[in-house]
Amino acid sequence: MKITSINVGLPQTIQYQGKELTTGIYKTPVSSSLFVSKVQIEGDGQADLNFHGGVDKAICAYPEEHYVYWEKLRGHELEAGTFGENLTIRGLQEHDICIGDTFAIDEVIVQVSQPRQPCHKLAKRMDWPEAALHVQETGYTGYYFRVLKEGYIAPDSEMRLIARDEKAVTVAFANQIKYHDRFNLEAVKRVAGIEALSDSWKQSFQKRLAELEA
Repeated sequence: MKITSINVGLPQTIQYQGKELTTGIYKTPVSSSLFVSKVQIEGDGQADLNFHGGVDKAICAYPEEHYVYWEKLRGHELEAGTFGENLTIRGLQEHDICIGDTFAIDEVIVQVSQPRQPCHKLAKRMDWPEAALHVQETGYTGYYFRVLKEGYIAPDSEMRLIARDEKAVTVAFANQIKYHDRFNLEAVKRVAGIEALSDSWKQSFQKRLAELEA
């Protein structure tokens, strides 16, 4: 596991197809140490706090390995942070990491809270209307961390696993049940029962569970 880039950016207003759009998806790699609070990394921000940011989504992470796939598909190189992630990480893909897994990044302690849900702003960031749907269908979504202990991180910070969640539900599995195997009752129960799952995903899965059991 290795952090290959730390990326931050404050919301900005852009013109897209003749309309103004305020978004925080534009992230730029940094070379300095930054403070990580319970809700975000220093120098970072989100435009729509109803769907982005907050305690459960303090840090967005994306596997570096996926960039090869997207660059081949799009036909050009992509800079770290293209997917709006704060941390570009090598060696920790969706099938490697479980919701509730806890990691130390130097003095900062983080916990996986949910898969990342791509939105329409990613499509506009990449100028590719199908971007969000394609990310969802491939399962190359990335994931969010909540911050359990604040502190400083740097681009060369070490990252190590502290504890595995006892439910052992990978981000890849949660994505599969969320988007594809929607009516698998036992699997929906399994995801809904993860204590560390973010409030928004827990509510979504509990609602689906109630519908399946009705």
